[in-house]
Amino acid sequence: MAPTRQRGTLTVVASLLFVAGWATNHFAAMIPVLRDREGLSATVLAGAFGVYALGLLPGLLGGGGLSDRVGRRRVVLTGCAIAAGGNLLMLVWHDGAGIFAGRLVVGAGVGLAMSAGTAWAGDLAGRHGTTVAGTTLTAGFACGPLVSGLVAQFLPSGAALVVPFVLTITLSLVSVLVGWRATTAEPVTVGRSRAGAPPAPVRAGPRGGARERTVGRALARSVPMAVWVFASVTVPVLVLASRVGGEHNGPWLPGVACALALGTGVAVQIVARRAEWGPRAGIVGAGLAAVGFAVSAVVDTHQGVALFVVASVVLGSAYGLCLRVGLMDVEALTPPEHRGITIGVYYVCTYLGFGLPVLLEGLRSPVGTTAPLLVLAGLAVAAAALRTVQLGTVRISGPARIR
Repeated sequence: MAPTRQRGTLTVVASLLFVAGWATNHFAAMIPVLRDREGLSATVLAGAFGVYALGLLPGLLGGGGLSDRVGRRRVVLTGCAIAAGGNLLMLVWHDGAGIFAGRLVVGAGVGLAMSAGTAWAGDLAGRHGTTVAGTTLTAGFACGPLVSGLVAQFLPSGAALVVPFVLTITLSLVSVLVGWRATTAEPVTVGRSRAGAPPAPVRAGPRGGARERTVGRALARSVPMAVWVFASVTVPVLVLASRVGGEHNGPWLPGVACALALGTGVAVQIVARRAEWGPRAGIVGAGLAAVGFAVSAVVDTHQGVALFVVASVVLGSAYGLCLRVGLMDVEALTPPEHRGITIGVYYVCTYLGFGLPVLLEGLRSPVGTTAPLLVLAGLAVAAAALRTVQLGTVRISGPARIR
């Protein structure tokens, strides 16, 4: 593929991932609207937000592996169309059962788009493409709830429940149409690198011995980062936003929390890419997650707005760094013919964090949330220590070096 055309295709892929992120996460701003209009409880809505992760499982795992065999384009476009269908389902059926069903469908569609789209971007531009995919997906996660929250905040009650869904569905369908017209079916490149050459081996340092690219090694490095990705974001958006309350309550607050956390996540990924931060940025990411959870424990008790902002920014930084280094681990350590499925497994692990708000809500009555948040902080410190050990024993050299 010619370089100019390749850059154009990467732009289209990034746009599709942006819209996929928007389609899934705009629901965060709709939670207060659904609570007020439909009388749904906080536990039910947290469950609906998290059940989306169950829909992701077949999409992420099946979509990544399927795109390895049949090509990325058709899987990405199909996923974005399915996500539009899930939002349409919630638009016309917005009681508890409809919301759960719609979120499951959205999850399945976005899972297809995320895994295949990230692998497609990696095929087009290697490490740069993978980081662009993570950044644009994050930008979609941030913009969706911010726009939907502001729209819902200033519209009458009935329109506040309809317009954000209509806007999201329209954006998804337009992106599918543009993506279909602007790209052509790409050849399947199973077993070959982007340039057509065999994949470069990954070698260890003096203490590590020879190392080849394998799925197992990629996941051993990336999964300890993956578990802090969405766990970091869901705490300010779902747990803390509902606790600040008072005059700050409303659909705009989760949107602002998303903008703060995910906007910071986008910014830190851009800075890390331009500054060529190495894999040790993962140590910082896990450390920031520990600090953010500790601050969140204070916010959950005292409900201070200033600390809420601090927690959102710190946890957003943790999100961005952990997402970036995990994707880089996958890109550098996975054989190209298994990149799609490995990215799918990695993203499944990131989405374990979507179950965290449900767990914390369930623990609130018996033990409160301060102790669980402090336990999470301790586990994040352990993840930072583990990565320090891993980077002390394994050094990546040659073309597969992680930056």
